[in-house]
Amino acid sequence: MDRRTFLTSSAYSVAAAALPLDYVQEVADRSAAARTGHIVGMAEVRAVRDMVRMFSEMDERHGGQHGRSALVQYLRDDVAPLCRARFHNEEMRRHMLSAASRGVHLLGWKSYDAGQQGLAQRYYLQSYALAVESGVTGQDGFIMRTMAMQGLKLHRPEHCQGLAETGLNRAKGKVDNATMALFRVVHAHTLAKSGQRRAAVAEADRARELLAADKGDETPFWALAWGPPAASVYSRTAKVHETLGDFSAAAGQYARAATARPATTYARIVSLDLVAGAEMQLKRGRIEEACETWNRAIDHMDGVQSARTRKAVKSMRKDLARFRARGVRCAAELDERALDFLGR
Repeated sequence: MDRRTFLTSSAYSVAAAALPLDYVQEVADRSAAARTGHIVGMAEVRAVRDMVRMFSEMDERHGGQHGRSALVQYLRDDVAPLCRARFHNEEMRRHMLSAASRGVHLLGWKSYDAGQQGLAQRYYLQSYALAVESGVTGQDGFIMRTMAMQGLKLHRPEHCQGLAETGLNRAKGKVDNATMALFRVVHAHTLAKSGQRRAAVAEADRARELLAADKGDETPFWALAWGPPAASVYSRTAKVHETLGDFSAAAGQYARAATARPATTYARIVSLDLVAGAEMQLKRGRIEEACETWNRAIDHMDGVQSARTRKAVKSMRKDLARFRARGVRCAAELDERALDFLGR
């Protein structure tokens, strides 16, 4: 997990994005006969889940560049030996592999937030392999969903719809409604990217309907990677509308997403939803509203070490340039604040 060549030579690959579509059972078929060590039970599984949850909360508050080396060390020195240990029963082993998969998924997300897309993809593939071996229903599809999101963000849609559809189909009828909504809304985004407007809107509507339906089973911990599922559904629905050119609807959904998460816990993602909402307001010619929303976004960025937040502020300055040139006061004041944030 921390070999120098692995960390420095990983580039995003379209071919690698297709691997989960072909690779489903190979890892799951490995023999467990060689596993050694002490007997592991649910107490150890809960400890790993709690630690990963702590790292996840730290990531949301302070950004992907904060605590990444500590997470690598924890996974390597503590979690990997637990995965090789002897277990009370097969169910305990499955839960431990699932928890490990969630930890590696978080490491991929932290790399993504740091702007290291190839490295993030490599970690996602490792997380996927662990999820497949665990056999926990839906978790492997959830990582396919994450990889589809990454490809969409990088404007590399070649396998995104396949990943989203396969992940959705592997979870359909087997997970709670909130988790199912997460699968459907990313599928909606891939449909929008491929120009299937009517199908995309219908799928996004189904995702929101699932949120309003009876929750059913408890949402699994691996599906809470980005906090409350409703907030993730609103944010991704906004991206569907943005892709389809409906900037008014997109702005409304981004605003809804920003208020659906506790801002103190999810500072980074709240700020990025606000930034995206401001961009939609600007596209509609509402510069004063956009500046107000951008200011709120920067309020949440204090103490966040994230390549994405810095990139968002730099992009904001470019968007404001023409308004500064016209002497629009709110644009000039916001640009001064942006310079201070970036360290001039």
